[in-house]
Amino acid sequence: MKKVNDVPKKKLYKTNEVCEMFDISRATLFRWEREGLITGPPRDWRNWRLYTVENVEQIKHVMSGGRKEVA
Repeated sequence: MKKVNDVPKKKLYKTNEVCEMFDISRATLFRWEREGLITGPPRDWRNWRLYTVENVEQIKHVMSGGRKEVA
């Protein structure tokens, strides 16, 4: 599991921000992560997910119908 300190200083989004951005539930977002449709986001000191720009792009891809697993 990546920690926030391991990620270059870029914009990071909280779970609720990503859910609002795409109008999806937390359960859906976490399921996509569990199923391997998006890579696991880094975590902060509280172990909360902080989504990167790359994660947001992966979510856009999944929502557009591209359901292949990420490597």
